[in-house]
Amino acid sequence: MGRHRNRTILRWPRGIQARGEIRRQFHHVIDVAPTVLEAAGLPHPAFVNGIQQSPLEGVSMAYSFDDASAADRHTTQYFEMFVNRGIYHNGWTAVTRHSIPWDATMPLPPYDDDVWELYGPDDWTQARNLAAEQPAQLAHLQRLFLIEAAKYNVLPLDDRRVERFNPDLAGRPQLVRGNTQLLFGGMGRLTENSLLVLKNKSHAITAEIVVPSSGARGVIVAQGGAFGGWSIYARAGRPAYCYNLFGVERFKVYGPDPIPAGERQVRVEFAYDGGGLGKGGTATLYLDGKKVGEGRVDATVPLVFSADETCDVGNDTGTPVTDDLHAGETAFTGRVKWVQIDLGADAQDADHLISASERYRIAMARQ
Repeated sequence: MGRHRNRTILRWPRGIQARGEIRRQFHHVIDVAPTVLEAAGLPHPAFVNGIQQSPLEGVSMAYSFDDASAADRHTTQYFEMFVNRGIYHNGWTAVTRHSIPWDATMPLPPYDDDVWELYGPDDWTQARNLAAEQPAQLAHLQRLFLIEAAKYNVLPLDDRRVERFNPDLAGRPQLVRGNTQLLFGGMGRLTENSLLVLKNKSHAITAEIVVPSSGARGVIVAQGGAFGGWSIYARAGRPAYCYNLFGVERFKVYGPDPIPAGERQVRVEFAYDGGGLGKGGTATLYLDGKKVGEGRVDATVPLVFSADETCDVGNDTGTPVTDDLHAGETAFTGRVKWVQIDLGADAQDADHLISASERYRIAMARQ
């Protein structure tokens, strides 16, 4: 698998006496949070907003700041991604490659047929495989991997590849349940798993906005970025919708007239064609319940919009979904009061408006 080292630069003039020195203790990215907490003199949070927290799994690096020869304190670390597994323990490393995540055509072998490799403490480049020479050491590390995997909820192993990107297909728990979700103005950088899954199904997105007398411009709500996602926005004052298919093609629907000043409702209803993943659909744009535009989306993103782009209300803080707006133009010039996302039957609305009483009914049903 090939091991690597990522350099980390620490600078804390008041807390670290050493200058320009190198530390060689083993550490992992999970050690960053414990290090910051110790440096700040703060305890690990046991409760957040009344919810008990799992213990932090890392080890603070602070012990090494002024002692280059200090013994390692992070002595064991498991690794697993798409059932490619590894274990580090006291300098020794055992690894096995089960799959190539981006090669969906590669046949997957049974877990027990995976070939494990073993590398010694003096071989961080993993140039010499010692598995045949030291089978007892390899067996010890394989057993240790199973212990760590059980301890940190890695089991059961799941070697599905493309399915794991979509919670609906993977069957994993989601942060948001049901067919309706309400967002409010000012919310931003919401991860993809923080929103209802809109992919491969019909849905509606409704935004209540306040447009200033100077007119509307900018993003009302967007999810994803330049390489996949959707956006409801105002361009030259007019309502607009853009569906971005992997950055290869952008399907757009525009309203013919500018959005009038005052409190307004912009809504997009997406009628999915059905019949499988990534199919197309029809996007219909409404303003205050009146149809102002309609267009075809020939195909859609079936699994995930992005690994790092997010959802923003009243802006698009990553790369813009639409190429109609550029950097510095994405912030909405008015105010977004709320955005409601509806799926399936809940997306069907006879008058294409969401009244205050409807929102109240939904809120009470969730109590």
